[in-house]
Amino acid sequence: MTAEPKEMTPQTVDLAAAYEDSGVKEVLRELDETLIGLAPVKKRIKETAALLLVDRARREMGLATETPTLHMSFTGNPGTGKTTVALKIADLLHRLGYVRKGHLVTVTRDDLVGQYIGHTAPKTKEVLKKAMGGVLFIDEAYYLYRPENERDYGQEAIEILLQVMENNRDDLVVVLAGYADRMDRFFDSNPGFRSRIAHHIEFPDYSDDELARISETMLAEQNYVFDAGGKHAMEEYIGKRRAQPHFANARSIRNALDRARLRQANRLFETSTGPLDAKALSTITEADIRPSRVFQGGLDVDRAHEETRA
Repeated sequence: MTAEPKEMTPQTVDLAAAYEDSGVKEVLRELDETLIGLAPVKKRIKETAALLLVDRARREMGLATETPTLHMSFTGNPGTGKTTVALKIADLLHRLGYVRKGHLVTVTRDDLVGQYIGHTAPKTKEVLKKAMGGVLFIDEAYYLYRPENERDYGQEAIEILLQVMENNRDDLVVVLAGYADRMDRFFDSNPGFRSRIAHHIEFPDYSDDELARISETMLAEQNYVFDAGGKHAMEEYIGKRRAQPHFANARSIRNALDRARLRQANRLFETSTGPLDAKALSTITEADIRPSRVFQGGLDVDRAHEETRA
């Protein structure tokens, strides 16, 4: 009877080839092309990708290794691209074989915590079931912990999460997101989370120039452009809006553009006297930006509730 040949353990590894073949290079390229700015964030993601490529190579060569802890904390102000980066992280982990599916499940406290006894555990476990094989993104994670309310059920969700983060770390990555100062207090109150988070990534605010580029990109995605006056007015809007409360970076810019498109449509409807060409239908002008209350010292608040989210 002939013995089956044993599979040979590779003696060397080509990390450059692994970088290409795994698809990691493609994910990082998409990250660069999709997100304007965020240089420190992109640097941390590239470092994490390098760690995972080396870890995978070590496993292939039979070197002693454990599955690295990949749970993360994303801190920063609203509208700084945290959800977009989480999507790329999920794709990256899937391509490298650290999660089975590579999907992203985004939740808040309301998705995890129940309103009465016996309600929280089923809600939390159902969310975790959906997230298995991918990444669970918990927005405004600090709201899970409310020590001022003795009857709050958030602690039950926390205990279940901590258990799953430890026991299922080879099939689920959890990302906790929110404002930096509140996340610090949350970790101080829940040391179990801090000990399970290996990667803390800070998301900086966008500069005015970056936000101006973002506004043009957002318009282009919907086949709109600024004319010269509209571009200048938007740049001025960004500087004034940043100085006001509830500023949410790219999210505030998206909301402002939604209102500009509304004004443009109304302007065209009221002033056009004949057929309109594609250029007229696709151009945002100064007249569509300057009616904003921001230029009179007021605040754009019609969607402010959306701008407080991380």
